[in-house]
Amino acid sequence: MAKESGPRNRNHFGSSSKSRLEDEGFKDMDDGSICHRNPTAPFTRPENLMNNSSNIRNISFGTYPDDGVSPSPDEGIEEEKAPFEEERPGPVQIVRARESDCIFDLDIGALEKILLQDHLKDLNVVVVSVAGAFRKGKSFILDFMLRYMYNQVHDSWIGGEDEPLTGFKWRGGCERETTGIQVWSDVFVVEKPDGSKVAVLLVDTQGAFDSQSTIKDSATVFALSTMTSSVQVYNLSHNIQEDDLQHLQLFTEYGRLAMEETDSKPFQTLMFLIRDWSSPYEYNYGLEGGRAFLLKRLEVKNNQHAELQNVRKHIDSCFSNTSCFLLPHPGLKVSTNKDFDGRLKDIEEDFKTQLTELVPHLLAPDRLVEKMISGSKITCRDLVEYFKAYIKIYQGDELPHPKSMLQATAEANNLTAVAGAKDLYSRNMERVCGGDKPYMAPADLEHCHAAYCEDSVRYFCSIKKMGGKEFCQRYQDQLETELEEAYNAFSKHNEGKNIFYAARTPATLFVVMFFTYVVSGVTGFIGLSFFAALANLILGVALLVLCIWAYVKYSGEFREAGMLIDQLAEVLWEQRTVRKVISKLLEPVRSHLAWPLSLLPSLPSGATLGLKAVDPLNNNYKKTN
Repeated sequence: MAKESGPRNRNHFGSSSKSRLEDEGFKDMDDGSICHRNPTAPFTRPENLMNNSSNIRNISFGTYPDDGVSPSPDEGIEEEKAPFEEERPGPVQIVRARESDCIFDLDIGALEKILLQDHLKDLNVVVVSVAGAFRKGKSFILDFMLRYMYNQVHDSWIGGEDEPLTGFKWRGGCERETTGIQVWSDVFVVEKPDGSKVAVLLVDTQGAFDSQSTIKDSATVFALSTMTSSVQVYNLSHNIQEDDLQHLQLFTEYGRLAMEETDSKPFQTLMFLIRDWSSPYEYNYGLEGGRAFLLKRLEVKNNQHAELQNVRKHIDSCFSNTSCFLLPHPGLKVSTNKDFDGRLKDIEEDFKTQLTELVPHLLAPDRLVEKMISGSKITCRDLVEYFKAYIKIYQGDELPHPKSMLQATAEANNLTAVAGAKDLYSRNMERVCGGDKPYMAPADLEHCHAAYCEDSVRYFCSIKKMGGKEFCQRYQDQLETELEEAYNAFSKHNEGKNIFYAARTPATLFVVMFFTYVVSGVTGFIGLSFFAALANLILGVALLVLCIWAYVKYSGEFREAGMLIDQLAEVLWEQRTVRKVISKLLEPVRSHLAWPLSLLPSLPSGATLGLKAVDPLNNNYKKTN
């Protein structure tokens, strides 16, 4: 599957038979006449490859493996079974999105099969990736890179005028073609001028902003390709617009979040490839015009808005090297002819001329950029491990989900309205039960809460917000929940001002001690020693708890113990257990008092005492008239 770079016929799929192309998975490509190989080109038969012990097809001396494909069986001739059939090169999808939950999965087996071959795994790797919006010709330009890698020794690597363009799947139209991340199955082994060998991997990516992908999908694909590539080609159309830079900022930041923080810049080389450039009279086609144009676009000026400055500074802080190439339009036949299959005769000369400058600039042996992470060069074996690590991060919930500009703005707009409404509620409540205000009856406090809560919700609804009714309703529900939480905090603060509430714990403990003391005395007097001992034990425990509570309140230490004691006393108080017990004990006394008084005809019941027979702890004593 690996190739040593050298001259090779750029039609990598051997036979010109249309049925053979369909067998290889290219049946979705637009129909067109199939170009036969030039019979004068030098070939090497497959049987000659058997002598190569390393199983690397050496094509550095004008050789090319003839696939020797016979006519297909549907043409009436049986296909002979070759004694040795090599797996044909083609695009391999290594990252794909699940349709159910839009989470990306890595095909580890496919990636390891390509990169962990014995002659490749320890070589430093060069990864050239093309990314950008969908239907902008990324796969089309990658196929010319494939032609160069197979034929770079020849000056005519770009191919014949009448030969279709094959390689990564591409077609005209408005619907997306590539999904996820694909790599070319052949890894090209190239010898650099210093004598070292590197492995060159070409990567194609799913286009951003298509109708079937979310912002998170686009950000994940772009970030993964940027993190794993040594050269990222940012494919744009016509110009570099401000939203292109903002999307680049979003995607690179999403990638930088997944990487370990280092002092060096996280990414290496970024090339802005401007397609269909229509202003050569301002900036010439090619690298020189692109350099001047990019310098103008990324210039940071003192009079610029802070937002524009931040975008440009961010891009500069992310990439070690940035460049730009201005590529002309390939011609109307390319963009309007549905049967266009990549033949050079249908492409404008300006485009072909600039293409012969662009591709060698990226892939010539002396121009190759080896992949580095944290200052260390990465081998093919290392790249597999980094892919595994990065995909796990994007499969988890560690990173925030990127959002569209509208969604992010709508969220900020609604959150601001929520904060303003909550602040209005807090100010109103502070006026009635703030820190310098006296204790307020709970019923009155609840009434104020209901009124101020309604005012705050009305204030929230009065603010103009983005996102629509359903979107804003979520934030209104959030506001109401936060107001209830704020009310609970105000209510507890108000209760803390009640002196009787503060004395509830010691009062409860004193009542328990008094009650157990009385029970102990009575049971001891009548000879129930066991119950007397139990009551004394409870009395001692209550006294000990009271001492601990007093120490906690005085010293401020062991606050958890103090809170536990307060909670226990509050449970006893709220259940009115002590009061119920005392009420039961006083019932006989009340009944004895009420019986003789009822015998007095001249006085109403209870008139002698001036009290009604009520619960003495209910603070509801009333004098009779």
